[in-house]
Amino acid sequence: MVKIRLRRMGARQKPFYRIVVADSRSPRDGRFIEAIGTYDPNTDPPAVKVNAERAQYWLSNGAQPTDIARALLKVAGFFGGVVEKPEKKAEPKKKAAKSKEAEAAAQEPPAAEEVPTGESSAPASDAETAGEVEGEKAE
Repeated sequence: MVKIRLRRMGARQKPFYRIVVADSRSPRDGRFIEAIGTYDPNTDPPAVKVNAERAQYWLSNGAQPTDIARALLKVAGFFGGVVEKPEKKAEPKKKAAKSKEAEAAAQEPPAAEEVPTGESSAPASDAETAGEVEGEKAE
């Protein structure tokens, strides 16, 4: 069976890959039929170059891409277009969320409350209300 897969090249800790068409029984970096592209993960964003005409030829003749080769071919425009990686959103920790709320409250100026003249805005204490209730019962 013919596979489209990656062949590792480059120095240690600096990989560079060729996208090759090879017999499935041959080793990863061994004999291959044809090189149809390159993949360089060291650049930002990773560079993928594919000879579209040759890739289409091999796919139409039954070559099966490996999972990684399929993803790279998607990036290059095969199999329905560009693949977008889902972004991972880190959920804030509970303490961090509380501190953000506290910071937001500290940054906002306190709202000025309007107090009508002649009335006290201070709530009655529990002792005062209890005394009034007891005083009413005593009478």
